[in-house]
Amino acid sequence: MKQYQSMIFGAGAILALLGAAVMITGWEYAPYIYCVGALLIAYVQLTNGYKGDNVTIKRLRKQQVFGAVLLLLTGLFMFTTQHNEWVVCLTVAAVLELYTAYRIPYLEEKDK
Repeated sequence: MKQYQSMIFGAGAILALLGAAVMITGWEYAPYIYCVGALLIAYVQLTNGYKGDNVTIKRLRKQQVFGAVLLLLTGLFMFTTQHNEWVVCLTVAAVLELYTAYRIPYLEEKDK
């Protein structure tokens, strides 16, 4: 990951975490903060591709992109639902992102 992508991803992660944490208090601007963070994370996930031939890494990249889409969908749920249904979508997205964040570098190192 390039240096600027790493900074964008870090800023997005901080904003998404801050927005999700503040959303529980009911602050009206929390979904906006979360959505900006989710957009930054999704941007980095979608522009960071895999050019190799490993089928497992390609599958994991698809899961990672799906997790990024779920992060964006969580932001939509924050605006449209009445209760905390967005938490379920965020949990699934977080599990996918966490799993792929550990598996992809391990498999890339193993391929070298």
